[in-house]
Amino acid sequence: MQNNTVETLIAAAVIAVAVGFFLFAYNSTHGGSYNTYEVKAALGNVDGIVTGADVRLHGIKVGSVSGIDLDPKTYKPVVHLALRDDIPITDDSSIRIASGILNGNPYFSIQPGHSGKKLAAGAFWKPR
Repeated sequence: MQNNTVETLIAAAVIAVAVGFFLFAYNSTHGGSYNTYEVKAALGNVDGIVTGADVRLHGIKVGSVSGIDLDPKTYKPVVHLALRDDIPITDDSSIRIASGILNGNPYFSIQPGHSGKKLAAGAFWKPR
């Protein structure tokens, strides 16, 4: 009888640790707890970027790629970015493609500008 009690306690501990890891992972990815706004960005190159790719500022995720189109006049890519509305991205910021160290997945890295003018929802951003 005591053997069953020990096994039950060990199983409960394993389940508690698994739930703890799940909650940590959910909170680390911010589980959709931020409001976002969309901007379009005219870029010269989007090699390796796919819908859902991260947009990061100093390594911290501040948005994601919600779509990629081709401008029929210039044949340049237009990227739709869903950015967190609590992080002000200025209109003179620059953006480049970077690659993750652990998984190698490409993402957009934003280099902040200093204009003080935040990108508005629906804006057409032409990064420098």
